[in-house]
Amino acid sequence: MITRSGMQPKALVVRFAVPPVSNPGPATNSPFVSAIAIIPARYESSRLPGKALADIGGRPMIEHVYRRAAAARSIASVIVATDDERIHRAVRAFGGDSRMTSSSHQSGTDRIAEVAAGLTCTVVVNVQGDEPLIDPAMIDEAVAPFSADPSLMMSTLRRRIDDDGDRGNPNVTKVVVDRDDFALYFSRAPVPFTRANCRPAPAWRHIGLYVYRRECLLRLAALPPTEMERAEALEQLRALEYGIRIKAVKTEFDSIGVDTPEDLERARGTLAAQGGGFPAEPARARAEVARG
Repeated sequence: MITRSGMQPKALVVRFAVPPVSNPGPATNSPFVSAIAIIPARYESSRLPGKALADIGGRPMIEHVYRRAAAARSIASVIVATDDERIHRAVRAFGGDSRMTSSSHQSGTDRIAEVAAGLTCTVVVNVQGDEPLIDPAMIDEAVAPFSADPSLMMSTLRRRIDDDGDRGNPNVTKVVVDRDDFALYFSRAPVPFTRANCRPAPAWRHIGLYVYRRECLLRLAALPPTEMERAEALEQLRALEYGIRIKAVKTEFDSIGVDTPEDLERARGTLAAQGGGFPAEPARARAEVARG
């Protein structure tokens, strides 16, 4: 596995003495908190089985997600969390780090929490395994508030909704925020509601990238699901119901989530139009580490 750190060479020797890797902390000249990205990936999918291994430009989708996460300046290392041997082998084949997890997990949060429990990092990023075109800058945007606010426990992303069709689409998750950009509520309904003859308030689409303090992630995974979470089928509502504040960072970037064969074809076409390659990783210190 390739990991990156902005620390001095002496610190790197200590850092990599014993696997698995842990978070080395931010570089002294960097505005970013250094985080570990964990990508939950399962083979089963009701609409597109095996999508993690779907071919996009000659590479499995999970490799595109992995390499884009690795290209974020705030990411020290990337781990795939899976319960499927096929995905595990595919990740190892391209040189990535993959950890086998329990097959009983009900959500990606539970899956990454199992891996995070064995790490000593401070900040964990949950990168969705079906976002092959995620821009690395989106990850950096979501991680950045953690360097300015040591009390921050969780963050995510939001993007302005300009299409009225998206407002009413239950497959587009909406988020309402307060004046400090913390989420008030997430919903599949068209919120906020606008009365007749009233100027509409801004509507925001939620982008399902999450950043956690490690202790917050482990606590959240241990909490029982809530009624609102079940009703909306949105697990982030569990955090709000238990009093965990979520910073919803505004972004201008967008991505393509792959849930259907049509989404997959759209991702293939977009990647081809972009040249078909992987984003360049930051010019930062590198070190080869043994697998954990």
